[in-house]
Amino acid sequence: MRVLSDMARFQQLSRYFIRRRCEFSKLSVHLAFFVEQPRYIVEQNNRKIRFMIFGRLVKSFALSLLPAAVVIPQICRAQDSSGNQSWTASSQQESPGGAVNPTRKKETHTEADGRVVDRTSVETLGPDGRYVPYSDTEKESRRINDTTVRNIERTFGRDCDGHRTLIQERQEESRTLPGGEQKVIRTVSNPDGNGRLQVVQRDLEDSKQVSPGVRVTNTTVSMADGNGGFSAAVQTEQRETKSGDARVESKKSTLLSDGTGSWKLSEVRESMTQQDGLVRSKDERVLRPDSTGKLTVVEHTVNKQAQTAAREGRDTTETYSTNVPGVAGDGSLQLVQRETTIQRTTSAGAQSTIQQIEQARPGNLSDDLHVTQEAIDIVRPGGGGTTDRSHIILTPDSDGRLGQVWIDTGKTDNPSAITVDTSSSAKPQ
Repeated sequence: MRVLSDMARFQQLSRYFIRRRCEFSKLSVHLAFFVEQPRYIVEQNNRKIRFMIFGRLVKSFALSLLPAAVVIPQICRAQDSSGNQSWTASSQQESPGGAVNPTRKKETHTEADGRVVDRTSVETLGPDGRYVPYSDTEKESRRINDTTVRNIERTFGRDCDGHRTLIQERQEESRTLPGGEQKVIRTVSNPDGNGRLQVVQRDLEDSKQVSPGVRVTNTTVSMADGNGGFSAAVQTEQRETKSGDARVESKKSTLLSDGTGSWKLSEVRESMTQQDGLVRSKDERVLRPDSTGKLTVVEHTVNKQAQTAAREGRDTTETYSTNVPGVAGDGSLQLVQRETTIQRTTSAGAQSTIQQIEQARPGNLSDDLHVTQEAIDIVRPGGGGTTDRSHIILTPDSDGRLGQVWIDTGKTDNPSAITVDTSSSAKPQ
């Protein structure tokens, strides 16, 4: 079962990290915990459900391996605020069958004078039945001047004695220049064996409007080379072309360094987004070199968002791939996954989101897709200006019956906890 196995691996890795830190004070491997971003319809590489489930406790090693560090995620930017704003949230996560250790989370958010601070703390149930600190995340976003915003995110874990230990720091500085050009510098720093932060990854991004409706973004990712310097490891170029307000075409090329000063094309992503009334569609193709070096389509994703009824929206994504589990590939595209999300908003302000994942059975393409996971989010106004939230994950048993495997319930006084308006579809971004 994917949900339980991922969470079990997460807890196993965390225990390994703490044990090894206790045994070897100069161990240079550090486990990073990332706490959830807003989880309603989160899209990343067509794995929305995975992020909705594990956004609260996602595992990641800060390794110097290239595939794990191609992109540094952007940190939320500071927002202009006409006054002081703050809110809090608390939630409890548990597995009905007891396969996953329960956790609980507390969040605080403050905004004042161009400075935004978010703090998240996660506690897990200890062996004595009491909750103990597990991880903490602190995010600060500050507007330096009219053109510059600086963001810092720090992630803390716990050592073998329960003391809070800095695991990773991410920084981002964004500057807007005349003509609409934007430059962004991002860094990832991990503590060394002595606890001193060392930059292990640097990301330089330059985005320019090269002509009306055309923007080009170039990004270079450099990794620490172990000798006190940095070596460029990844380069990307993305060209986005807008045709009016209804059509956006994008092409992103990724090149990898071969270590000798040359670059090899690794991947090309081509997409087209169109808006037709209340229907928004996106078609994306992923191309990679085959054994002869010729670019070949290896994945094709079709997304459609539409308003299907008053206060109801439907989002459907179908993924076709040459990589079919359990089947020797012949290079042809096969439907391997369908994700369907239905959002409903009542006149009273309550909101429900049902998201379902269907996948092909490993080794059998003759059968129809079958449901492998379902997520139900319910957000409703509570008393005293609060909002109640619940998030439930269901997976099928051996007989195909869906059962609850993860429950997350909470409360917040965040005034924007319910934000999605399904009366209209978003325009292409």
